[in-house]
Amino acid sequence: MDALNIQVTDMAGAYVEHSMVISNFLIKVGSQMQDHMCKIFGDNVQYKWIVDGKEKIVVPDASINCRFHQRRGNSFFNNPRFVMEVLSPSTEKYDRGEKMELYCSQEIDEYWIVDWRKRQIEIYVLDYEQGTPHYYLWNTITQENKKELKLVHFQNIQILFEELFDGMDDML
Repeated sequence: MDALNIQVTDMAGAYVEHSMVISNFLIKVGSQMQDHMCKIFGDNVQYKWIVDGKEKIVVPDASINCRFHQRRGNSFFNNPRFVMEVLSPSTEKYDRGEKMELYCSQEIDEYWIVDWRKRQIEIYVLDYEQGTPHYYLWNTITQENKKELKLVHFQNIQILFEELFDGMDDML
């Protein structure tokens, strides 16, 4: 009998606030996308890409995909137009490093990094420098400039700063 190659990883439980931000985003944005040609997905889908000959699999906290029929089960083989990651202490380095580089190399138009502890959203937009994709920081949204919060590539979809962080004050 062949031995199974299984690796057990201890993952710290996500904070409730982490899940609340994702839920708030999915509910508010999802309700506006019901008749849209693109669909919103939570952290129950994964994207599989071949990078440098190796399969890379990521599970974003939220994504907007306009070619959602290119999938098998819960795995997509194409690129979403938008990805959001909500930071946690155990994933921050990965979300800001390797994952961000992967999203950029796959030419995902817009990448949000949400820090629920700081109540801050970093909005990165894809651009090209001599044909090479890279992200530039389009805006950092905080309480002070909260009216500037928007999905850059989905102008008709709106979410307010208060809606994204709804329920956080109840958790204190």
